[in-house]
Amino acid sequence: MRFRFILSETWTSLKRNGPMILSVTLVTFISFLFIGASGLMQAQITKAKGDWYDKVEVVVWLCPDGSSQSATCSSGKAPTQTEIVAIEELINTELSDDVSKITYMSQQEFYKTIFLKEYPNGVYEGRSLTAADMQASLRLKLTDPTKYQVVSEVLSGRTGVEEVVDQRQIFDPVFSILNRATAVTVVLAAVMVLVAIMLTGTTIRMSAASRKNETEIMRLVGASNWTISLPFILEGMFASLIGSVLSVVSLSVIVNTFVTNWLAKSITWMPYINQTTVLLLAPALIIGAMLLSGIASAVSLRRYLKA
Repeated sequence: MRFRFILSETWTSLKRNGPMILSVTLVTFISFLFIGASGLMQAQITKAKGDWYDKVEVVVWLCPDGSSQSATCSSGKAPTQTEIVAIEELINTELSDDVSKITYMSQQEFYKTIFLKEYPNGVYEGRSLTAADMQASLRLKLTDPTKYQVVSEVLSGRTGVEEVVDQRQIFDPVFSILNRATAVTVVLAAVMVLVAIMLTGTTIRMSAASRKNETEIMRLVGASNWTISLPFILEGMFASLIGSVLSVVSLSVIVNTFVTNWLAKSITWMPYINQTTVLLLAPALIIGAMLLSGIASAVSLRRYLKA
């Protein structure tokens, strides 16, 4: 009986306070759209890092034939096969715990597998290049990609080694920009959540005030504060439910339109988030919105009922 009464009061309140409920719904929608966007952006960064960092290598560029600015290549000659084997033995001896795999890439291999993929006609900066213009290298797969510095300290300055390059340095500036964008989105989301909490509390308190006479009657017949306040709390939670569901639907549309059907088809070398990511994030957004609304409403009504 009491449960039916609470539902009846909630429905009555929803019908009477349509404009106020709409305002809570819209603010919740915008707030959790920002929160969801920041969550998806961070998920994209994590996905890209996981995929790229698994593939990146430390490239040990060997001295080329001819002039080089590196002091270790002052002879002007590429290292012999014996010298290359010595470098590999050094890696196996001093970096056995850090390097899981060593791959030698000759000039011809680099030209065919990498250079021609990027420059199919073999022309770079107006010059037609051949395999003889390329550089041999050792490609190291690390057990821990973050331990590049250890490898660099051991190999840099060794005779026959021109430069040691960590491929992660190519991606780090991109991740830095994305992390800053995520931070900005999080700040905006936090501001919007604060606005949503304040608006929800104020709206529910105004809804209770508009039914002051009914509230007083309920008090006189012995209704507890919880029985009086619960319909209003449910009212706010319902509005937040609608707003958060709309934000999830919007995020799904955004991911489908701009990520799956545009970016993923335009830039194919990057892994992307998808609808599964949105679905995994959806429960947190919906439950979080309803909890925030319920807490804000309860606190606001507690002060009102004490007044």
